[in-house]
Amino acid sequence: MVDHSRMKLGRKAIRTDSRTLRLAQYLTPALPPPPLAADWSCGVASWGMMLNDSLGDCTIAGCAHAVQVWTANTGREVTLPDATIEKYYEKWDGYVAGEPWTDRGGSELDVLNRWKKQGLAGHKLLAFADPDPANLTEIRQSIALFGGVYIGLALPVTAQKQEIWELAPGTGGDAEPDSWGGHCVFVCKYDATTFTCITWGQLKTMTVDFWKNYCDEAHTLLSADWLAAKGAPSGFNQTQLLADLDAIA
Repeated sequence: MVDHSRMKLGRKAIRTDSRTLRLAQYLTPALPPPPLAADWSCGVASWGMMLNDSLGDCTIAGCAHAVQVWTANTGREVTLPDATIEKYYEKWDGYVAGEPWTDRGGSELDVLNRWKKQGLAGHKLLAFADPDPANLTEIRQSIALFGGVYIGLALPVTAQKQEIWELAPGTGGDAEPDSWGGHCVFVCKYDATTFTCITWGQLKTMTVDFWKNYCDEAHTLLSADWLAAKGAPSGFNQTQLLADLDAIA
């Protein structure tokens, strides 16, 4: 039986900003529906724990897994070393090595804003825009067009010992199990009935019903690595998005 109970989480309470761009604004009528399935996990032999077994650095691990996906699908895969992961956990989430009380996780919004301003070990984030976590069409467009989606999950305790994350018997709706805590992951794959994320050094599949109940935050990331290789998707108004970003700045 799988047992994740000793793994760390680390996503803090959701932070919002009224200036954050919304993905739906840039999905034009010319954009075709998302494909029935998409999978950008291909070719990655080892995902790496990214220290998330010993530190609550999931907000940084999720960024590093995104870099793996983008680079593996556009050229040569890049896996950031643990020392780099720890460095950015210190810079962006306030961790101090040797002081365990500072291992308090981080906010996804804060991490993404810092990534956009500072870059991550040479990997530039041009922008991010938020899909509605409950709108599965927007989520699938994000994955299909941009290689994945960076999300937050309010995990139940039952997720600790599930091979596939799904609603436990008798749960869902108002019948919620105890909460485990907030977790950040990068989702790089979907089909009609599941989504697959990267966490704790492996691919982890969740059902659509699990997503609907526990995914409460989502961010579409526009990676310079990805767009330099693939270009702006037809039907996605990237020009307007970048203009709106400049206006905010």
